[in-house]
Amino acid sequence: MKLPVIKHLQKNNSAEALEHTIEVLESFTEHRSVSEQEMDVVGELITNLCGAVEMHQMIANGMSEKDAANGFAQKVLGSIDR
Repeated sequence: MKLPVIKHLQKNNSAEALEHTIEVLESFTEHRSVSEQEMDVVGELITNLCGAVEMHQMIANGMSEKDAANGFAQKVLGSIDR
């Protein structure tokens, strides 16, 4: 997860475009010839894209961009600590 990348994706893309990209990447991972290294890269990309979608939702609910970014980061870090 890279917060600067997530913020960039959120600012420069609609939530719908991000969701379509996630769908394409998930489909890519389902092919049997995808290597473990490629899966790691795609997993990182999907994490960043999902973060941007979640930030879109938080901002749409009235949260500031800064608070949305911090909230997402705390959510991810909290799930890692469990």
